Amino acid sequence: MSEITKGTNSESIENNGEKVSNAFYEFMTITIRHRWFLIWFVFVITLGFTIYALLAPKWYKATASILPAENTDLLSSLSGLSSLAKGFSASKGLAALTSRNSESDKYLAILKSQTVTDDVIKKFDLRKEYDYENDYYEKVVKEWQSNSTLEIQDEGNLTISIYDKSPQKAADIANYLVDKLNEINTALGVRNAKANRDFVEKRYLQSINDINNLETGMKKFQEKYGVIAVPEQLKATVESMSKIYVDLYKKEVEFNVLKQTYGSDHPMTANAKIEMDELRKKIDQLNAGTDDSQKEVKMLIPFKEAPELGNEYLKIYRNLEIQYKILEFIQPLYEQAKIEEVRNTPSVLVLDKAYPPDRKAKPKGSIYALVSFVSSLLVGFFLIFVNELFRKMKANDPERHNYIFSQLKADLRKLHLIKKAKN
Repeated sequence: MSEITKGTNSESIENNGEKVSNAFYEFMTITIRHRWFLIWFVFVITLGFTIYALLAPKWYKATASILPAENTDLLSSLSGLSSLAKGFSASKGLAALTSRNSESDKYLAILKSQTVTDDVIKKFDLRKEYDYENDYYEKVVKEWQSNSTLEIQDEGNLTISIYDKSPQKAADIANYLVDKLNEINTALGVRNAKANRDFVEKRYLQSINDINNLETGMKKFQEKYGVIAVPEQLKATVESMSKIYVDLYKKEVEFNVLKQTYGSDHPMTANAKIEMDELRKKIDQLNAGTDDSQKEVKMLIPFKEAPELGNEYLKIYRNLEIQYKILEFIQPLYEQAKIEEVRNTPSVLVLDKAYPPDRKAKPKGSIYALVSFVSSLLVGFFLIFVNELFRKMKANDPERHNYIFSQLKADLRKLHLIKKAKN
């Protein structure tokens, strides 16, 4: 049984080898038979495309490279928030997935925006240059997008590459995009700084007004009742309460800035609101005397147990302390917000300015020659083997051969009649 199997396998291997050998001989025979057609076909196609690449309009590539400028933020002035903002930002999740810097992502969004696209097309008259004066505007945009490349390099810099038929114009467009990016990015930063300044200014003016009213109230109280000495326990209570109130107002500022910057649904905004609610709860417990710390530490006295007169003085004194602390915190913040609003420093740093290139970037004759050679060689082989197939069909099965060609001729006649009828 095994000898029979071995014999069958050896016969099968011999048959397969013979088939491969016959197929190779047939391939060589057909190739040699049509060699001159294949040579001339490949030569003409390759030469034609190479001449086209050499005579076609030359496109030049100019490249500018930029880096994000070091920029301070209003958030960095908020105690305890700067490190948190550095560790988590609204776009960090996307940046981690794409391995891109969030600032560079913003630059890409600006440069790809419709505003910048329309401005460049209009300023440099690209509709006329691309020969789309009487065509759809979308075609102009697509042509512009195909001739502009934005890439974030591994080193973190953003490169802006522009293709144009004029070397000088390619450099001018690339440099103009850098200027436009700087202008729009600065305007967006100023707009955000203005919103922050408006909020901080309202809180600052409110604090000044509260201090004036409290100082007036303190003066009237002293004139009416005379100076009242505050016991050490009440003083400690005031200082403890004022610290909590300051923490609450700081957290309110942080919450509002985060809400304006990232939105109310952002995790940082939600966390700030939770902390703010806990501080309010702590204040209510201290005012009511239900806080656990008052049971253990006897130095703090609930306000409800203080004499009516002392309690009135205590409230004025406490509120003044709170407002002084708030003013101490918010005044430098307000000054920085005003500086951020009027600051006009560049938001991007030009690493490499675009200059007119000396050599064309496309079309490249060598690439056209290689691609056309390979393509024409494949098409040539396809044509000669199809021709050989029909030749064998005509010799071995003339009826089927005549049927195929008669149907093809009939279809061509129909197409000719339809085209003639439309004209």
